[in-house]
Order: sequence, then structure tokens, then C-alpha cells
Amino acid sequence: MKVSYIDYAMSVIVSRALPDVRDGLKPVHRRILWAMHELGMPPDRPHKKAARVVGEVLGKFHPHGDASVYDAMVRMAQEFSIRYPLVDGHGNFGSIDGDPPAAMRYTEVRLTALAMELLADIRKETVDVAPNFDETLDEPVVLPSRFPNLIVNGSSGIAVGMATNIPPHNLREVIDAILLLIDDPDAGAETLMSAIKGPDFPTGGFILGTHGIRQAHLTGRGLVRVRAAAEVDMSKAAKPRILVTEIPYQVSKSRLLAHIAELAQKKRIDGITDLRDESDRNGLRICIELRRDANPQVVLNRLYKFTALEVTFGIIMLALVDGQPKVLTLRELLVHYLNHQKDVIVRRSRYDLARAEDRAHILEGLRIALDHIDRVVAIIRGSRTVEAARDALRSEFGLSEKQAAAILDMRLQRLVGLERDKIDQEYDELLKTIEYLRAVLASERMVLEIIKHELLAIRDRFGDDRRTRITAEDGQLGAEDLIADEDVVITLTRNGYVKRLPLSTYRSQRRGGRGVTGLQTREEDYVSDLVVASNHSYLLMFTNRGRVFRLKAYEVPEQSRTGKGLAIVNVLPLAGDERVTAVIPVSDFAPGRFLFMATRRGRVKKTDLSEFETVRRSGLIALRLNEGDELIAVRPTDGARELLMVTRKGKALRFAESEVRVMGRTARGVRGMRLRPGDSAVVLEVVQPKSDVLVVTEHGLGKRTPVAEFTLHHRGTSGIKAARLGPRTGVIVGARMVGHDDEVVLISVSGVLIRLAVKEVSVQSREARGVSLMRLDAGDAVAEIARVERRDEENGEG
Repeated sequence: MKVSYIDYAMSVIVSRALPDVRDGLKPVHRRILWAMHELGMPPDRPHKKAARVVGEVLGKFHPHGDASVYDAMVRMAQEFSIRYPLVDGHGNFGSIDGDPPAAMRYTEVRLTALAMELLADIRKETVDVAPNFDETLDEPVVLPSRFPNLIVNGSSGIAVGMATNIPPHNLREVIDAILLLIDDPDAGAETLMSAIKGPDFPTGGFILGTHGIRQAHLTGRGLVRVRAAAEVDMSKAAKPRILVTEIPYQVSKSRLLAHIAELAQKKRIDGITDLRDESDRNGLRICIELRRDANPQVVLNRLYKFTALEVTFGIIMLALVDGQPKVLTLRELLVHYLNHQKDVIVRRSRYDLARAEDRAHILEGLRIALDHIDRVVAIIRGSRTVEAARDALRSEFGLSEKQAAAILDMRLQRLVGLERDKIDQEYDELLKTIEYLRAVLASERMVLEIIKHELLAIRDRFGDDRRTRITAEDGQLGAEDLIADEDVVITLTRNGYVKRLPLSTYRSQRRGGRGVTGLQTREEDYVSDLVVASNHSYLLMFTNRGRVFRLKAYEVPEQSRTGKGLAIVNVLPLAGDERVTAVIPVSDFAPGRFLFMATRRGRVKKTDLSEFETVRRSGLIALRLNEGDELIAVRPTDGARELLMVTRKGKALRFAESEVRVMGRTARGVRGMRLRPGDSAVVLEVVQPKSDVLVVTEHGLGKRTPVAEFTLHHRGTSGIKAARLGPRTGVIVGARMVGHDDEVVLISVSGVLIRLAVKEVSVQSREARGVSLMRLDAGDAVAEIARVERRDEENGEG
């Protein structure tokens, strides 16, 4: 069994599954092309039945199943399977959908013009031949291959214990690389790769990045990621759509469509409303219609992630070299091909030289005969037999047997003067040819020039533009690429439950409305923080103990509008009595930006934002606190702003940021506002000129007061009155800088949330109590307020 299996394995490796490095063909493909050549099926002749070719191949050269031969021939005719087809098919040869070809009795074939270049000069003893399976005929062991078919058309096959998967490349680029190698035999991989950019698949698409290409070219193995050509079309006002015009190599379009439909049905890819195949004779086109509110780029990224719109192509450049399988680099492949071409040109030149010398030898005899034509005629007339005449001519003029035979075969019309001139002219041309061929055989440089000339002719005739584009970036999809960059609301409760949900969940309402339930809080819990941010923003989460953590907004778990949220300790490594008191959305950490912090006891600190660009998962100290103090607010600034601090008991202080110097991350800060006994700071806001200060009390009352009424004072003073408080109003729970076109979101202790336009809130003085902004149930109270910039969005619940 061991011996038998080794014999079988070697047969598969050498005679079935792997291509020869010289012509890039497996035995079955070589035999098909040879049989078609023998049957006289060039591109300028009519097509012949495919069944006739299959029968010829089976009966003479390839004693295997007819399906294997026909399938191999079909693949050489499919424009989506092979970069440069070698068989010109007439009839149904399958489709990119995976449809099978028609039976061989219906289809017709002939060789393509490029295939003829593989077979060029094969009659001139340019390659070795071997007996066929029954030793009744000879077949070539390799084709002359005037162009580098192995790397141009690629090859794939699974042998025993090894496999090959060589991608197709652009003919023009490959020939340019060989020309570089001819001009500089020591050209390295980098020089060759400057010509060959990478694989060029017949179906087009994109190759993401060059790392895998370089690995394959330098080592013979590599992975390249191939992505479909798709674009987002927003031309239709009703719905966005994704148009796919090229798909990765060897991907079945019908299976791809079925998979996309399945993922859309299971909601694994959300937002797809319709899927159509609009392909026709002009090319491939897949139309994916989306919901109006869907993010087309996110849907497309998910399609890349979960479907065959993006695949990995594993390159293994394994081929037979002198009958042995070897993994080859790009340079080695080209060198082996070039050596094969040298051998072909030398053998062809020897063949042509021998024929030229034989013909010149005959012409020399004819010229002698014409110079002595009377004597030649007399000898022939005086001879009784052909043999006697031949011997007499050889004896008389010192001719060879071939020359004497040629004279005897010479027709009388050769005696005409013009015929004599033709013989002389042909003889002179042959002498030049012989001289040239001898020079070729004596000079490797001339051999290389011939190869160069022939490759240039093929490049100019058959070369075309690259179909597969190569991107500089690897296109690796991260988590952000699969998540829509939309505005979201991040809510955090006093007891530490956090969640994320789209801002569009809440429709804008008129003031005094009851709102919609934004959060089902647990007993004795209420929302302590609410921010509006982009899904892709960083969230700097500051805790009451002065620590800071950083994560992406999309890392906060998304839940339904009424969901309770996830315990923050499952997201951040907080201590037992630690809670998040400030959440700052940050898009980037550009220089010249600061974070201004305030504590409950009125201390403030300014720190450069770049100090928080790298925050480890376990958090960093953002502010050192005095005993019994805690961090209440953090605001981003540019270093030249004014700040407004507001206390629970209705005091407000406006002061210049310049009065607070920039401090290190672990500094304790300085006094920002002098507080009365029993009072505490609850708000820190950056002053916006010509804006209003929206003050909200715990019983749902609020008012707008022009910021100009809050006059500028020095840091460390007690401030001025912000609102007139009493039992009807309760204490101040929040204050925000707002503009006329802004919206605000209020959320109560019980979790009821309302979104309303700022312009509906009355403008009142600092001494006023305010108007009702939110009707509250008994025992409920406003917990938090957040400002929302107005956007062009549809009103309605999400």
C-alpha cells in the first residue's frame, strides 16, 4: 500500500494537478491545446464541436473521464475564470452565477490568437516530445509558450500533500518585468515589483494593501484581501442604494446574492429593503436598496465583513521545476520562464540553421548544374538508369548525393534566365540567414534580443489595462467601520447604570409635555448624567474620586428606550463607592484645548486635553481631591473663555478662565467660588457670548436669562443670584448655555425624558422663578439636563 500510494501521489503531482513552470499548463490543458492545434483549429478557421476535441484528447493523449477534459476546456474559455482566454468558445459556457455550461455536443470551440503564441514554432523541434499513453503517437512535454502563461493566467490545483494557487497577472506588466530582467539579469525583487504591481483578476475588484503581494512575490506565499467594487448611490431622493459592479475572483454571484438576502432577513445586516441583480450583457451590476434612515457606508462595511464581497486569496506559487514541485518567488518564476525561452530560441535557431544549410547545399548543386547545363544534359541522355546518371553527375562535378538527386529532379523551366536569377537571389539570402543564425547561436545577447522583440510584439498586440485596482491601505475593518457614526444619547444613573440609544429615539415636543419614558430606573435610582455624542467619539468618564476612564461611545451597550441599562462596573473598573460624575465626548486630542474641572466644594482646575490622550483601562488620576470633596463637572475649553459656576442654592459666579493657570494632571486645583455653609456647586458651564443661561429647578421649572446679566467677577468670590428659589421651585439641578435654535433634553429621577425647543422657554431675569418645563408626578423631580443642537431630522419616534 505504501509503494502504491507513493506512485499514485507522484502521478498526481507530476501528471495531473500542478503546472509546469515553463508554460504554466497542467497536462490536460496542454493536451487540449495540442489536440486543437493538430485538428487545425486556429482563430481564422471556423469553430468545431467541443465533443470532437474532447474525443480527440481522450483517444490520443488523455485516457481519463470526458468531464475532466471538457471542464478544463470550458475554464480556458470563460472570461471570468481566466484572465486571457486560450479557447474561443461558441455557445453556452456557463456564467459567473455558477451556471453550468451546455453539454459538449452543443458547444463549439477554436483556439484564440493568444493561444497560438503558446504553440508558436512547436514544429521546429523547440520542445521535447514523449510517446502518448499507448506509445502510438508523440505529444509535447511542454509548449514553447512565447508569453509567460503561468504568471499571466495563474493556476490552481490540489495535489497530494501540497497545493498551488497562483493568481493571474496583467500581461503588459509581466512582460515589462521580463524586459527589465533581460536588460539587467541581476535585477532584484524590488525592481521587478515596480513593474508587476500585483495580481490582476479577470473580475476586477480591489486588492487592499500591498503587504500580502510583497510577501507572495518575495517568498512565494502570501495572503491578499480582495474587495468588490461598490459605491453608494444617493441620486434617488427616496432611498439610498449600494451598487456593486465588480465582485472578487472566483465568487459566485448567485450564492453571494443568496447570502446577502439571508443576512438581511435575519437582521444581521440591518437596513436592506431590496436586493436586485441588474446584470446584463454590458456588465455585472447588483443593486442593494436601503432604508431611508440607514447609514449606507456602515451597511456596506457590514457586507464586506460578513459576505463574499470581500475575500482572502491565499497565494501559493508552487510549480514543477524539472519535474519537481517547488515554491517559487516572483523572480524565480520569471528566471525559469526566461531560461525556457532561451532554450526555445536556441533550438529554433538550430532547426532553422539546419534547414537553411540544407537548402543552400541544394542550391549550390543547382548552380553548378546550370553553369554546365550542356554537359549535364549529355550525361543524363547517355545514362541508361537514374542511378547511373546520379553516379555520373557526382563523379563529373564532385556533387553530393542530395545535390545530384536535386539536379535530376530539376524541371526544364529552371533553364530560363529568370529562374537562374531567382536561384542566385535565394542562395544569397540563405547565406545571410545562415550567418545570422550562427551569430545567434554564438551570442546569448542576441538570443535575449529576439525574446525581447517577440515579447514586445505580444505586449503591443494583446496587452490591456489593469482591471484590479490596488489600494495603499489594507482596508482592515475595525469595530467603528461596522457602526453608524450617528448621534446617540448616553445616560448614566446615580446608582451606576449606563446605556446608549440613538438620539432620534426622542421626538421634539412642546414645553410642558409629559415626555416619553427614556429609562426604567431601579427603585431609588435616578439619572445623574446625560450626554449627546457621536457613536465614534471618545468618552472621557470622570468619577467623583477624580479618576478618568476612556472608551468609545459605541462601547457603551445599546439598549431599548425603556431598558434599565448595564451596570457601569461591567464597563469600567470602578471601586465600590466610586461613581461617574462627568462624561466628556471628545472627537480628537488636538493641542491647544483644555479640560476645566470643578468640585463640589468650589475648587477648579485647568488641564491640557492632551494629558488624557492615553488612558489605560484601569484609569488615570485626573484631579487630586481634598478630604470630603468630589468632582462634579468637567468642561472642554480653548484657554481663553469665561466660566460660569452655579450652586444648588441659587448663586452664580462668572469669571475669566485666564485667572486659572494650566496645571498638571494630578494637581489639586485652586478655589473657584466661595460657598456659603450648606451650599454646594452643581454646575460648571463655559460662557457663550450672546447666549442665554437656561436654569432648571428640581420641580420642573425653568427660565432663560441673557448671559449678559451674569456680570464678570474675580475667581474665588461668592457670585450673584441666579434665580429666586422657594418651595415651588426647589433647588437648582442644572443650568446650560443655550441658543435660540437649540433643544434640550430633561430627564427626571423616575426616568421620564422630554426633549423640547429652547425658544419655547420664556426669557426672564435672574430674579425670576421660571415657567413649567416638565410636568412631574408626585414625588418625582428633574435629575439632569443636556443641550442638543438642532439638526435636520425627521420628527417622530425611532
